[in-house]
Amino acid sequence: MLEKIEGIVIKSQDYGETHKIVTIFSKKVGKLSALARGAKKTKSRMAAVTQPFIHGEFFIYLGKGLSTIQQGEVINSNRAIREDIMKTAFTAFVVELTDKLLEAEEPDYYIYEQLAKTIAWIVENDDADIPIMMYELKLYKKGGFAPTVDSCVNCGRKEDLVSFSIAEGGLLCNRCASIDQHAIALPKSVAKLLRIFLEVGLEQVGTITIKEQNKQILRKLLDAYYDQYGGYFLKSKKFLRQIDQLK
Repeated sequence: MLEKIEGIVIKSQDYGETHKIVTIFSKKVGKLSALARGAKKTKSRMAAVTQPFIHGEFFIYLGKGLSTIQQGEVINSNRAIREDIMKTAFTAFVVELTDKLLEAEEPDYYIYEQLAKTIAWIVENDDADIPIMMYELKLYKKGGFAPTVDSCVNCGRKEDLVSFSIAEGGLLCNRCASIDQHAIALPKSVAKLLRIFLEVGLEQVGTITIKEQNKQILRKLLDAYYDQYGGYFLKSKKFLRQIDQLK
């Protein structure tokens, strides 16, 4: 069955001498992989529309086996990403995480829109740390391992949330903080940000201003949390860490 599908290219792999297998996250059918014949040929129309990070419209024959891309048109090339190593690294991370944590052919319009908006933010801004962390937490929720950030993970209390426990899987209040001696102490503002990041869409956020120190706390916290519960090795995360070390 031939379907017209809007989506974002999240992965492209060589297949044989001239073809590619392209993974697209789409509005209509969720994540799917399809064969793009001749996409490795530089003069092929498929070459342009099957590059990573392309937002396009694809005519795909959806079969029981491997689907086939018949043709495609670029809606947004997101060229600014490929021209900047940091933008490339950030986008590679969010699309790889999307690929790892989403099941095939399970549409999720909200996650699709959040990915599109996160990529648009990366295109337009040099600092994308906060939108990326917002998107990460939503993917953790989709993947079934989001931390508890609206109450104490131990007693359910919503007041005086003072630390984050990797082992317990969420925030701890001042009464329960002692149950994990390795819990990470958090400023009140950071504890509130975790809930906002998980629950609020990027479209609801205007200018994002967070102290650099708090941003670093959040980044280390999410990295440690993913290492504990994520379950998948991410090449893009390793690259981002290498860039941070160079800084």
